[in-house]
Amino acid sequence: MRVVITGATGFVGSALTEALLSRGDEVVALSRDAETARAALSGLAAAYRWSPVREPAPAEAFTGADAVVNLVGARTTGRWSSKQKQMILETRETATRNLVAGMAGQRAPVLVSGSALGYYGDRGEEDLTEQSFPGDDFLADVCVRWEAAALSAAASGVRVVLLRTGLVLGKSGGAMAQMAPLARLGLSGPLASGRQWWPWVHLDDVVGLILHAIERTEVTGPLNVGALHPVRQREFAKTLGRVLRRPAVLPAPAFALRLVLGGFAGEILSSRRMLPAAALASGYTFAYSELEAALRNLYPRNHAE
Repeated sequence: MRVVITGATGFVGSALTEALLSRGDEVVALSRDAETARAALSGLAAAYRWSPVREPAPAEAFTGADAVVNLVGARTTGRWSSKQKQMILETRETATRNLVAGMAGQRAPVLVSGSALGYYGDRGEEDLTEQSFPGDDFLADVCVRWEAAALSAAASGVRVVLLRTGLVLGKSGGAMAQMAPLARLGLSGPLASGRQWWPWVHLDDVVGLILHAIERTEVTGPLNVGALHPVRQREFAKTLGRVLRRPAVLPAPAFALRLVLGGFAGEILSSRRMLPAAALASGYTFAYSELEAALRNLYPRNHAE
C-alpha cells in the first residue's frame, strides 16, 4: 500500500511508519518541515511540506494513495491558556478540514483520523462504546468538531474511521513519558479518589488497530482505541509501581492537581470506562489485554529501570 501520514514524526506516527515500512508499504509524510521528516524517518517514499492550520494539504501528496492517516494535533498536557485552547482546537479541526480539502478529487479510499477518549467527557461508571453520546466539556467539544471535519470527506466517497484513542503506553513517549519518572520516585499514587476509570492501550495495539482500520473495509465511523480491560487509576498506579519495583502510595489531592494543571487536571481526574466494541466486532485481536503484561513489555524485570 501507499499510505499518507500526517504527524508521521510523532510518537504514534513514527511507530506506524516503522510498521508500514517493515512490511514493504510506501509511506508519504506531510510535515511542517519536510527535510526534518526525511531525516527522522528513513525509507519514506516522499515528504511534503504542509502548514496544517494555514493551507490545504498539497494535492500531489495523495497521488496513488491507498489510505490517509491523520495524526496531527497539538499536545493537551499542561495548563490551558486561551491561546493554548485555541491551538488545541485549530490543530485538530482546522487542520483536518485542510487535509480533507487537499484530498478532494484525489484517489484515497480511506481516511483514518485521530480523535480521543476526551470525546466522552467525565462519565463515572458508565460503559462507553462507540454508540455513546459525547460529553459537554472543552475537549469533548474539540473531539466532536474534529470528527465532523474528518467525516466531511465521506461526501467524496471516502471511508472514514475515527480513532477515539485512550491512554497510550509506549516507552519512548506518550503517557509514560510523564508517569514513569514520577513512579520511579515513588510519586505515582492515587490521583484524588483514584476510582476514575483509565482506558489504556499499548502502542503496539494502537498501530495494530490503525492497520486493521485501513485494511478492513467494514470498519467505519468511530473506533475506540483502548484495551479490553480498562482499570481504575489507583490500580494503574499500583501496577506501574509493582512493575518498576517502587512504592505507589503517595496521593495527590484533586485541589492540588487543579491548582498545578488547570483545565488539564479534569482529563486525569475524569472517569471513562471506554470499551473497544467496534474493534472486537470486526475481529481485531489485541496483543495486550492486561495492564501488567503491557507494562512488563515496556519495562522488563531484567532491565535496570
